[in-house]
Amino acid sequence: MPIESIRDVRAHLAEVVERADRDDLPTVITRRGKEVAAVVSIEVLRKYQQWEEREINRIIDERMANRSAGIPIEDVMKETLARSE
Repeated sequence: MPIESIRDVRAHLAEVVERADRDDLPTVITRRGKEVAAVVSIEVLRKYQQWEEREINRIIDERMANRSAGIPIEDVMKETLARSE
């Protein structure tokens, strides 16, 4: 997987986007040597979003099935968001 600085990506953004779309090859973008973003195909992004939604629903279903002491939805969402970091 290519890793490029944001400066380099700016110089040939169309090529980076084409590589993600045509070849399904993401590019990791760095700023000052730190990985900060990635260019991925829209298909990859949509698959990730679907997975995330299924995971949230799974956690909610799991918590709803175990109603022992009751867990506030805010706690469920905090846990879910923490898992995705």
